Amino acid sequence: MRMYDLIMKKRNGGVLSAEELTYLVNAYVAGDIPDYQMSAFLMAVYFRGMTEEETLAMTTAVAHSGDMVDLSGIEGIKVDKHSTGGVGDKTTLIVAPIVAACGVKVAKMSGRGLGHTGGTVDKLESIPGYRTTLSREEFFQVVNQTGLSIIGQSGNLTPADKKLYALRDVTATVDSIPLIAVSIMSKKLAAGSDCILLDVKTGSGAFMKTLEDSAALAKEMVAIGENAGRRTVALITNMDIPLGHNIGNSLEVIEAVETLKGKGPKDLTEVCTALAANMLYLAGKGSLEECQSRVEGVIADGSALERLIAMAEMQGGDSSVLRDTERFPKSPYSHEVRAGKTGYITVMDTEGCGIASAMLGAGRETKDSPIDHSAGMILHKKTGDFVREGESMATMYASKEELFAAASARYEEAVTIAAEKAEPEPLIYGRVTV
Repeated sequence: MRMYDLIMKKRNGGVLSAEELTYLVNAYVAGDIPDYQMSAFLMAVYFRGMTEEETLAMTTAVAHSGDMVDLSGIEGIKVDKHSTGGVGDKTTLIVAPIVAACGVKVAKMSGRGLGHTGGTVDKLESIPGYRTTLSREEFFQVVNQTGLSIIGQSGNLTPADKKLYALRDVTATVDSIPLIAVSIMSKKLAAGSDCILLDVKTGSGAFMKTLEDSAALAKEMVAIGENAGRRTVALITNMDIPLGHNIGNSLEVIEAVETLKGKGPKDLTEVCTALAANMLYLAGKGSLEECQSRVEGVIADGSALERLIAMAEMQGGDSSVLRDTERFPKSPYSHEVRAGKTGYITVMDTEGCGIASAMLGAGRETKDSPIDHSAGMILHKKTGDFVREGESMATMYASKEELFAAASARYEEAVTIAAEKAEPEPLIYGRVTV
């Protein structure tokens, strides 16, 4: 089998077999295929696309390029959730404890934030002492005892994806929908859960900016999951507005706790309730309506919050900050960003809001950048809200006062105020199944 022939076949619109795609992935990981040939193949895929069979075959090959996590040591059905990333997206911190409180296991490996998007691992590490690296035995013990564990990605998981993503990043092939689907779903298959819920974000703060692209990606990923024998559903959710009010690591944990107490912002609560209900549905806990009722019940009786606290304690975290969020370490400096005129907020460039938060120290420019867990911002006004000139739109937090000027300017660029109120957008655009 020659890589030259595979490149030509795909360039000419041909369909590659599972055997050919498995060879291509394995030979690239082994170093037998050079970057320049793989780059040519990726560009051919970018222009020619892939069939449903091809994406499944390539996803399976990428998933099996490293460790395949065996979760059989965890009792019961395991359900995973993946978000395509956004600003203020602390949903995992809310839905995982809810699902666990309803009797379904969540054994989750999450990533760190980069650029304008926050990472679940960074948020959890704002809890003093919380360990995101556990041995396999510890991980299983925490899940079996509390119903959930959220850790960082470890081991030799999907090495092919790491190599392919680095190459896509420098060859202008990142935004190929089949290749995005392969990248995401290979990690989900390797992670070992029985069911997968996908939260596909769309809008200015999302990777996929249009509803059309988000729907196409959702359909690709659901097909891969189902064809691989995992029950899979996707929700397409709005990321044209930051989710909730808090952006930044400990600030988002605080908002997650408030939501688990039933006191969270309406938009965050609605999205998390839908996500959790769909995870329970996938795990066979009843109809969507019955699952929705279960979700509301474990929030109301406090058992969902207790699951988050129990997980944090077993992973070394100081649970006192979850029982009393006033105990979280605070930034030494704060700054109010005030409206320059009176009117309605009609647009929030969500990516711009995320970048402003990162400029305060809450995010990273590179994967090795340090992070300030207490930095970030609280939004007092969002799209659709009326503001008066001089009224506070947001409070920023940072460890250095000199960070506020540039971050404020970036945030103000992201917000449009006009005389007429904009039409509200839905929080959840649709649900994708096979």
